[in-house]
Amino acid sequence: MQTPPPDMTDVNPTAAATEPDSAHPQADTASAAVAPPPAKKKPVRRKGDRAQVLRRAVQLAFLALNVWIGVQFYLFVRFFETGGASTWATRPAGVEGWLPIAGLMNLKALLLTGSMPELYPAGLVLFLAFLAISIVFRKAFCSWLCPVGTLSEALWKAGRRLLGRSFLLPRWLDLPLRGLKYLLLAFFLKTVFVDMPLFAVQAFFQNPYGLTLDLRMLDFFRHMGGTAAAVVGALAVASLLVPNFWCRYACPYGAFMGLAGWLSPLRIRRDPDPCIDCGKCAKVCPSRLPVDVKLNVLSPECTGCLECVSACPVQGALDLAAPVRRRVPAWVVAAGVAGLFLAFVGVAKLTGHWDGALPAEAWWDLVRTSAGAAHP
Repeated sequence: MQTPPPDMTDVNPTAAATEPDSAHPQADTASAAVAPPPAKKKPVRRKGDRAQVLRRAVQLAFLALNVWIGVQFYLFVRFFETGGASTWATRPAGVEGWLPIAGLMNLKALLLTGSMPELYPAGLVLFLAFLAISIVFRKAFCSWLCPVGTLSEALWKAGRRLLGRSFLLPRWLDLPLRGLKYLLLAFFLKTVFVDMPLFAVQAFFQNPYGLTLDLRMLDFFRHMGGTAAAVVGALAVASLLVPNFWCRYACPYGAFMGLAGWLSPLRIRRDPDPCIDCGKCAKVCPSRLPVDVKLNVLSPECTGCLECVSACPVQGALDLAAPVRRRVPAWVVAAGVAGLFLAFVGVAKLTGHWDGALPAEAWWDLVRTSAGAAHP
């Protein structure tokens, strides 16, 4: 007798399709192994970012302040050079910010004696202010305040507009050249903190040469020799072609601030969940850091300029962040940098540690004899 066909109404097609095949366990394992990864959250476009507008405003304000200081100091010196026939201007103590080695020497004296120096105290105050800014805001002095950094940035961006591109040195050359600024920093630190005893530091500032460091700095720019002009010109041309050439390869002051920035609680943080791996952050980074593959940017080369954050198109993918991933907006950096600078200067003025002890009358002789003063 012929066996009747099975009743198809008794078969559950869904169960049949989903029931594991006990005869092929390897197929089940392979299916599980190639399971797709969990889907990322849908990216949310970042709203209008004003970080670079704020940074430009702070840069230009500090550059204008330095231009005013330069003009004021020039008028002060000219008054004595002309025998009192030109316009009188008081000496701006802020000019001492252009004497970083003097600030470093006074820092040693402060650490060993516990007393603020009588000569060039403003230079030490500014040095400490910039150090504090870098410790809190990751080398932000270089990208938010430094007038040399501002001019260097303007040069390479102008070069990119003129030539249609910037030039990057190959990695095999870039890495050892970046080490040059740290070697220069090590040389100055060794000279001041190891080779010079305290009495030598104090004697240096009592010598006519040490008393006129600011005047010598002015004369460097007023009466620049051929060799110095050639070096400055070469650095300017190099800065047109290579982003931040001086800052990246030769500035020991920036190297010091970068090492101080390692102590900062802030850092650029990338969240891989909303990140769309577009690579825009790494492309715009003036320090050539691989921001697009890092979760936290800890390099001392990071200047806290926030260019990478401004370029990121996705909300929450890249931010300057404090511990426990708390986002730090650009206005906090701008206010913090300006606030720390003003606080250090304000406290120094209120406590009488801003203007040096050298009276204006002493400049009659100093201006006349400075050219013949020899380095001690």
